[in-house]
Amino acid sequence: MPTKDRSLTDRLAGLIAAAGPISVAQFMAEANAHYYATRDPLGAAGDFVSAPEISQMFGELTGLWLADLWDRAGSPANAHYVELGPGRGTLAEDALRAMRAGRFEPPIHLVETSPVLREKQATRLPTARWHDDIDTLPDTGPLLVVANEFFDALPIRQIMRTKAGWHEIMVDHQDGAFLPGASGPTLDSLVPEPLRDAPVGSVIETSPAVESAARALATRIAAQGGAALIIDYGYQGFATGDTLQAVSSHEYADIFAEPGERDLTAHVNFSMLESLGRAAGLAVYGPADQGGWLESLGIGARTAALAKAAPHRQAELVAARDRLTQPDEMGTLFKTLAVVNPNWPAPAAF
Repeated sequence: MPTKDRSLTDRLAGLIAAAGPISVAQFMAEANAHYYATRDPLGAAGDFVSAPEISQMFGELTGLWLADLWDRAGSPANAHYVELGPGRGTLAEDALRAMRAGRFEPPIHLVETSPVLREKQATRLPTARWHDDIDTLPDTGPLLVVANEFFDALPIRQIMRTKAGWHEIMVDHQDGAFLPGASGPTLDSLVPEPLRDAPVGSVIETSPAVESAARALATRIAAQGGAALIIDYGYQGFATGDTLQAVSSHEYADIFAEPGERDLTAHVNFSMLESLGRAAGLAVYGPADQGGWLESLGIGARTAALAKAAPHRQAELVAARDRLTQPDEMGTLFKTLAVVNPNWPAPAAF
């Protein structure tokens, strides 16, 4: 575990002292930029475990989903595999292995800014090309994109209903601690019409960062062909509620303590992702529950095949399958959404 970055704490405190409270979005962006740049947060020794780390089956079925879609689209020779926020490269390694079985061996492009994680990815995916953002991805050839737990880590703005209107929630620094709740600019114009009369104290969340990334991705797929598979936890429709959370050592933690030392995430608005996809002219499928999607792709049969090959792993494999698919685990909290070029076929399992 790295030592605490006092410079980040001091810099944020100094910024607030000089110019006043900062937005939740700025706090989250600064904290997560440092957090991911300085550590591998995954696994038992880290702060959380993602689906690809739970079982190879997750990446394998994702790869087969991509290979099937590519095959039915006519097997374009110039297609690219793209992953946003690829962690240790585990999902890509498993997916690409499955894709090779389907005669699909595309060039690999990883959108990743963390030098620590890039080093981990390079050991698994030595032929990959790395990108700081979506803008530098190849501008010719279809893009087959996977974004697993990518959008939830992008910064959000929080807006609270007060007696005087809807105001942005700001983060202050007092007596050595960061504190949320300061009232910022009036943002009535950002509140969806169905929520404008919500009770005083209600909170809504928006994310210009998620919108920007999703719009850029949709624009590329509309122009170049391909599809994006988005897997994350989130919700649909208009909703109020504070979903910002921090995780440290596999436990929920204080969001505003020790910025840059814990993972900050928020639930993803899948309705917004759907709207951006349709606005770009894409076909939208889902969202579907992760559990149902994996079951439709044959995770039960894959579990049985792996257990037959390694009987001593049967209990482990069944436990992993259940963790990925059961409603009281990741099965319904996590959603899958596909946005597909309209000239491409409908994807499997939706």
